[in-house]
Amino acid sequence: MTTMFPAGTPACPPPIAAALAGIRRRIAAAARRAGRAPDAVTLVAVSKFHPQSSVLDALRAGQTVFGENRVQEAAEKFPALRGDWPALRLHVIGGLQTNKALEAVRIADMIESLDRPALAVALARAADRAGRLPDLLVQVNTGDESQKSGVPRALADAFIDSCRQRFGDAVRGLMCIPPAEADPVPHFRYLAELGRTHGLALLSMGMSADFEAAIAAGATHVRVGSAIFGHRPAGPPNGAIPPACLAAPES
Repeated sequence: MTTMFPAGTPACPPPIAAALAGIRRRIAAAARRAGRAPDAVTLVAVSKFHPQSSVLDALRAGQTVFGENRVQEAAEKFPALRGDWPALRLHVIGGLQTNKALEAVRIADMIESLDRPALAVALARAADRAGRLPDLLVQVNTGDESQKSGVPRALADAFIDSCRQRFGDAVRGLMCIPPAEADPVPHFRYLAELGRTHGLALLSMGMSADFEAAIAAGATHVRVGSAIFGHRPAGPPNGAIPPACLAAPES
């Protein structure tokens, strides 16, 4: 019998432990080239649409910080893991709807996508209800792209100030996603300068294709998904394993 798999099912992902080791080596090398300590950069493993089993493989390989775009998916994957993995840290990194604020506050250790006044109000109310407030990063739309989340450049200073007045030291830093087709370096440098202006230490910038350039510009957190977990499926995990993976030799 031939098992059919949905279109877009990835080929066998690279062994996660080996992929993590390779990314860590590259992070360390990039940090040293920039005159920085390798441990000054935190790797956020982005597990969007990958199954909990992949997260477990990463945890077993020593990875403790993860990023998820969707609150519902994160809630299904991560709370059950915390008992066995107390060092686990979950970052919500995608655009956050106000009606998901309470759930995000309950499950996240950091929310990287604070980007508008309505969300600030929703997070403050959620924190009051939940009795806890995760660390927060203000997401800046460095390319002023209409289709992308993030506070526009022209409003960034005022919004950062208002968030710090509301949330105090919980506002730890800034996050950005440069335009896909643009040179990311000017965007990284802009965010780093904005962070210095506001005295914010954390900078989440850089993904699989450009994290080394982000480290050179001062990133403290880099968000890497496909280079760790393999090609991202087209939708949430359904547990299907491509047949070739079942017979793949160990490496």
